[in-house]
Amino acid sequence: MFDHFVWSVVVAPALVSIAVRLIAERLAPGRAAQAVAWSAAATAAAGMANLFVFTLKAVAQLPAVGTVFGWSAHTVYQDTAHVPWVPLLSVVLLAASVAAVTVTALRHRRVLARARHLTDGSATVLVLPDDRPEAFAVPGRPGRIVVTTGMREHLTATQLDAVIAHERAHLDAGHHRLVAVAEMAAVAHPALWWVARHVGYLVERAADEQAARDVGSRRTVAHAIGRACLATGPEVGLGLNAAGRGGAVPRRVASLLDPPRRGASGWQLIPVLLAASTLVWTVEAVWDLIELLLKAGLAS
Repeated sequence: MFDHFVWSVVVAPALVSIAVRLIAERLAPGRAAQAVAWSAAATAAAGMANLFVFTLKAVAQLPAVGTVFGWSAHTVYQDTAHVPWVPLLSVVLLAASVAAVTVTALRHRRVLARARHLTDGSATVLVLPDDRPEAFAVPGRPGRIVVTTGMREHLTATQLDAVIAHERAHLDAGHHRLVAVAEMAAVAHPALWWVARHVGYLVERAADEQAARDVGSRRTVAHAIGRACLATGPEVGLGLNAAGRGGAVPRRVASLLDPPRRGASGWQLIPVLLAASTLVWTVEAVWDLIELLLKAGLAS
């Protein structure tokens, strides 16, 4: 069973992160965001499932448990006797992953609840009387777009339309789900942290491209993003999440000022296949545990 732990918990998440670095810029940003986010989620889920399998093994190899269920605890223990630390480590890692994912999911719910309360009953586009220059999308039914008066003062009417189109693109594509899925994958497995950060960048790029199509000018959207970033400062990003921070904004502007590129769809199969492989190995890990317990039952 140890090979399942090595692949699904150690190797596959690292390979997915490497694959994302290699292929993310070769795909259209919207397509890349989906492939990367769901591949990360599947990889993290497979890793947690393997940790759960080894946690069950850690319990099954206790003599008291073997006595209750009528199997040989020694036989169960012998399967990973050469790496006795793996079952115990799996218990600790699983507990940490479950706690981190739970805390992150609850935080996402609280943030969305506060944002929806702020915009409850308002128009689809809400202008808040606030000197702080901000613009963001609030998912919901219907979703709403919030722009402060501080942001409106820094933009021309055309640029404001571009910012609103950008935020509307987030709502239409459900980008908040991809960001949430990627973030929970990252807290479940630290090796996927960069992947989650890049999903944030990709959804901003996807919204930029959709806004450019909606307003009919890539240059207008580029100027709007640049002006908004200068207004907010480098510590606050324009968009759904923190992907607008730091050096990401110049990259987004530069991409908009270049002619649009068509990404090759075949590249997205790399992280998808890696994620699929670890899911297959997880099924095998479950089957191996069942076989081990059956063997232990015969040995009792």
